[in-house]
Amino acid sequence: MTSTAAGAGQLWAISDLHIGYDENRALVERMRPESDDDWLLVAGDVAETVDDVHWALATLAGRFRKVVWAPGNHELWSHPKDTVTLRGVARYDHLVARCRDLGVITPEDPYPVWEGPGGPVAVAPLFLLYDYSFLPAGCATKEEGLEYAYGTGVVCADEHLLHPDPYPSREAWCRARVEETERRLAGLPAGLPVVLVNHYPLHRHPTDVLWYPEFAMWCGTALTDDWHRRFDVHTMVYGHLHIPRSTRQDGVRFEEVSVGYPREWRKRAAPPGRLRRIVPEEGPGTGSAAGAVVAEGGGR
Repeated sequence: MTSTAAGAGQLWAISDLHIGYDENRALVERMRPESDDDWLLVAGDVAETVDDVHWALATLAGRFRKVVWAPGNHELWSHPKDTVTLRGVARYDHLVARCRDLGVITPEDPYPVWEGPGGPVAVAPLFLLYDYSFLPAGCATKEEGLEYAYGTGVVCADEHLLHPDPYPSREAWCRARVEETERRLAGLPAGLPVVLVNHYPLHRHPTDVLWYPEFAMWCGTALTDDWHRRFDVHTMVYGHLHIPRSTRQDGVRFEEVSVGYPREWRKRAAPPGRLRRIVPEEGPGTGSAAGAVVAEGGGR
């Protein structure tokens, strides 16, 4: 782990910037810290192309004291519009290398420790994927779940764009990532709380408000269902669902911090692109309102 000197800053979070949309790119251009000591956690889905991911993280890293990134599914897509044609682990490793060039912390780096107000807390960016264990009601296997999803037309674009090479499947890649991450979290010092930053929620309960519950298959893994109890978790930060809100599970705070697509955030009363303060914790009533979302055609 690495540590930072105490200051007067705050630890903020955001996800699902989707800067392929001009309106969302403009939001990133306007994002600023409140002090020179502020950190920013970015919980994935910055963009679909490596160049766009690099631009956004470089912009933010030039403003915040420290930027911490966890990948989303969109960064891992082998998208036809991207000039970088790497797939699977090779693509992820390439993104990690680009982040390190910027000084951005990735899931492959030592976990930094926030020593500012509300600290100390470790900050652990995670890359875990999903394994189709969040099945629709009445489905007992991945095959049954996918058959149901294709029948409703709610299928994540990952099925065509997110390749697990050299793993035989996305769920095999997920299991490997879970095992390695579990080992690292178990090695954290006793008594040091941790902020977990992952693109997907580590527990299924945030998906209960999806309009189309079959989309939950692409939203995490039951292998992490007890992590918020097993580890000394201060807050679980995630995105992916495009439902910005705060919940609690077994007393642990879960924060969905996504921006989402313009067609989604235009409908909300709150201004788009608002950073969520993670440490010190925001008071009651300061988080975004809960809501439901349509997983339109598997766009996430």
